[in-house]
Amino acid sequence: MISLPTVLDRKTYLIGGKVLDWTGPCAEVLSPMTQDQLEYGHAVSASDLAGAGIAGVPDPARIVLGRSPLLTEAEALKALEAARRAFSSGMGEWPSKSFSERVRAVELFISGIDRKKARIVETVMWEIAKPRREVEDEFDRTINFLRRIISDGAVLGRRTGRMRRDKGIFGRVAREPLGVALCLGPYNYPIFETLSLVIPALLAGNTVIMKPPRFGVLFFHDMIEDFAGCFPAGAANILFGDGERIVKPLMSSGGVDVLAFIGSAATANNLLSLHPGKNRLRSLLGLGAKNAAVVLDDADLETAVRECLTGGLAFNGQRCAAIKIIFVQGRIAGRFLESIKEALGKVSIGMPWIDGVRITPLADPERIPFLRQLVDDALDRGAEILNEGGGLAYGTILAPALVFPVNPEMRLYHEEQFGPIIPVAPFQEISQVILYVQQASYGQQASVFGRNRAITDYFIKSVRTSVARVNVNSKCQRGPDVFPFTGRKESAKGDFSSPAVLEFFSETFSVTRREREK
Repeated sequence: MISLPTVLDRKTYLIGGKVLDWTGPCAEVLSPMTQDQLEYGHAVSASDLAGAGIAGVPDPARIVLGRSPLLTEAEALKALEAARRAFSSGMGEWPSKSFSERVRAVELFISGIDRKKARIVETVMWEIAKPRREVEDEFDRTINFLRRIISDGAVLGRRTGRMRRDKGIFGRVAREPLGVALCLGPYNYPIFETLSLVIPALLAGNTVIMKPPRFGVLFFHDMIEDFAGCFPAGAANILFGDGERIVKPLMSSGGVDVLAFIGSAATANNLLSLHPGKNRLRSLLGLGAKNAAVVLDDADLETAVRECLTGGLAFNGQRCAAIKIIFVQGRIAGRFLESIKEALGKVSIGMPWIDGVRITPLADPERIPFLRQLVDDALDRGAEILNEGGGLAYGTILAPALVFPVNPEMRLYHEEQFGPIIPVAPFQEISQVILYVQQASYGQQASVFGRNRAITDYFIKSVRTSVARVNVNSKCQRGPDVFPFTGRKESAKGDFSSPAVLEFFSETFSVTRREREK
């Protein structure tokens, strides 16, 4: 059995360049893992869980990893005051620096956190139960993304900084920061998604307030000294605690100029409604998705099964870019279901430090009743769970469930599950799936699997204004980060890719003069 980590009492926060000690109440930070689960040092399958008769057996209390400050409205407003003072209408120390000077500060920050990789990875693994290898990949991807942002920023500066002349007027265009940016990342990619907002905002010359997500909190404390040492006072501020007590007063104050948020549409709408200057506020929003995979009769079965399984179950399906529903055409449906059922039987379930494990405890175990409700609703309306042990819960682990046939009368057909549930719906004509994608509330991505170029091209053409990306014979995904990452309808506002995000956090400014007459 693996030894438990040392309980981390992290009671510091960052405001105005000062690392402050908190003496008030703190929240316990719980791992999704329980003591009982740690005793199983090997991976199992869903059928193993079913055969052992342990599904549904309650576990002891979750493991306490540490404690983190529960700051109040007072600290939130102090952070806002510090950020506004540091920006000072663009005249503060940080926004007044040149891009190359900001780059040097960011490079120093990158070097600082890179040295802490092992500790950060271990902390995140315990706190959200993401497989260690996936956390390591997330960390490396973050470092690479930040370095790409630096090079993209240099290209952007050269492109916009050229002298322009037309109709007797000549001038130069630059990009200038917007003000105070409030950056709120999600718990499923707490390192990448948070820093891929914060660092571009800083590079553009804004001052930043960040609050970690509900889960994935403790590792931010390891970065406080780096933020304090690399950036001027007030340029970067880090708050911990409940969003209702911290984020609500920040938005209600009107002092936030930019909101960069990744999370649910309901939360985003609530935050936007609080701001008194809605036309002034700039927002970058990454929201929900119900990405569909379409498996055509002539699809390569091995490729479709592999990509749909990976796309649906990576990190327990807790990804906005995950495949959330699969449509399979009639002639291939039986073989596809048998193949994916067989593949599901080999999916490893266990603790995140075990090599090859795909399914781990859910980062938010309180979602298990909701996921069960979606499955039970489908079962009540005629669907079945096809894989042995599918949908069974062992404490904070939910075994993946292959649910078929799913139809429009079921919640699982429309609602985003954000968990290890794989709904499959049969179809006969491609027009049925096109209509689903066109009418869906979400519009992030879709995947289509097939060999007939005319049909796949027809699908792409038909949904190009309904989703932001179509993946041909491959799973839905965010990367590579040079490609746009956005969404239509209720899925997103703005583009999170490396070429676009720096532009989001800045705005054009031009100075012009009239040419002298000869």
